Amino acid sequence: MSEIATSAAVRLVGITKAFGTKVVANKNVSLTINRGEILSVLGENGSGKTTLMNILSGIYYPDEGQIFVGGEEVSIASPRDALRLGIGMIHQHFKLVDVFTAAENIVLGIPPEEDGGRRLDMKAVARRVREICARYGFDIEPDQKVYEMTVSQKQTLEIVKVLYRGADILILDEPTAVLTPQETEKLFGVMREMKKDGCAVVIITHKLHEVLSISDRVAILRKGEYIGDVKTSEATELSLTEMMVGKKVALDIERPEPVNPSLRLSVKNLTVYGAEGVPALKDAAFDLYGGEILGIAGVSGCGSKELLEAIAGLQTPAEGSEVRFHPSDGSAGKEGVSLIGLTPRQIKELGVHLSFVPEDRLGMGLVGSMGMTGNMMLKSYEKGKSFFTDTQSPKKLAEDVKDDFGVVTPSLSTPVRRLSGGNVQKVLVGREIASAPEVLMTAYAVRGLDIGTSYQIYRLLNEQKKKGVAVLYVGEDLDVLVALCDRILVLCAGQITGIVDGREATKEGIGLLMTKLTDPMQAENENGAEEKGGEKA
Repeated sequence: MSEIATSAAVRLVGITKAFGTKVVANKNVSLTINRGEILSVLGENGSGKTTLMNILSGIYYPDEGQIFVGGEEVSIASPRDALRLGIGMIHQHFKLVDVFTAAENIVLGIPPEEDGGRRLDMKAVARRVREICARYGFDIEPDQKVYEMTVSQKQTLEIVKVLYRGADILILDEPTAVLTPQETEKLFGVMREMKKDGCAVVIITHKLHEVLSISDRVAILRKGEYIGDVKTSEATELSLTEMMVGKKVALDIERPEPVNPSLRLSVKNLTVYGAEGVPALKDAAFDLYGGEILGIAGVSGCGSKELLEAIAGLQTPAEGSEVRFHPSDGSAGKEGVSLIGLTPRQIKELGVHLSFVPEDRLGMGLVGSMGMTGNMMLKSYEKGKSFFTDTQSPKKLAEDVKDDFGVVTPSLSTPVRRLSGGNVQKVLVGREIASAPEVLMTAYAVRGLDIGTSYQIYRLLNEQKKKGVAVLYVGEDLDVLVALCDRILVLCAGQITGIVDGREATKEGIGLLMTKLTDPMQAENENGAEEKGGEKA
């Protein structure tokens, strides 16, 4: 074995990890992570990047290979082992206790002997937390409850938590998924400070513009194998995509002009109360037209989930709310069909062709214990006399979705919960698009998807638009929203703060509306985005 470079914080050599006999997640992967650099790890869904980082953070154990930390070979059998070696992973979904303070979350689970006696001395903990915050420019108050924090503060708290435990090798999994552009830039500033301090920072993200903005080097995985790395200064979005997929890929998002747009959905005074009786969505009003894509932008908890679920019949709106569907054949007249108070099945029985890709893909969209065929059958089983009347049509649909979307699965009967998050999303999106809807609502349709599949979804949404389908698209990537959508509705704290023309909007202006730092008219003046209110753009 050659001598480990002194600049290397971690070196992975010949790492192999398989799940069962058919899925090899990592195959003989060798990768070096250096101190004082930000390394991006890129790859398509199923390329093995998350598995590799889970091995480094102690969640999985490799079948073959060696791990060197600081030049010494180590064995990492648990996340605690990883933390003892200075390796901390910040997961996409926060692992925090809402009713605890920041300081309490930070020390939760730390054995007393590993905390220098501070564990039960919360004043000492708070002092140490403030020292870390001052060092890196964090904005965290140790005594603040988690439920009082913004999404950005929660993200910061997760980083402080691993730094408090001594980590200087940090892995961030999709860290900007729910952040505004302003919050993202603030996070990047923190990452640059950690880099200056000699930390090794690894970021997993599908957003290529972020990769080019923040990283020093990019490592590429393809189908479980390490393809190579490249200096970010020598890379472009196109070159990185070609390395990931192994061929040239067009990265242009089409936005055809709406043709003969006609009203499909009218929403007025839509209010939805949360579990504690507080409005999660208040007095939402807008129209959705066939042949257009209406984007929805907002940070986590902005009310987009309640909006889509109320339209789909999954949540009961408050009295006075109005949601009306206007079929393309004009059979319902000018008034349309009221969807208020109806269940999803009742909505379908009325002949309302509405498809919904929910945010919670396994909890709400699919049955995790069923395979692809069974989940396809869920959309049509009531048409037959029995659940098992027709299995050939769902099987054919499952095969088509698998081939068209490149779903990686051992078989059509494999429970979808065993698939990667990206492949689960492909199954759900493919099924809903195949149902030929008149209204298609998608919540984070490309979350967890690689760049190639994401652009495939954008093309499919545009195909639906050209067919006259009204598309409601909730997205987290503002660059995509601005490039794809005809209009963009912005939500903040359950209220619509503006509806802007996608052709004139800027992501900075949308970001301000997302945090309610400005009003719609001010955003229009500053960014040249024409305020459309609830009318057709």
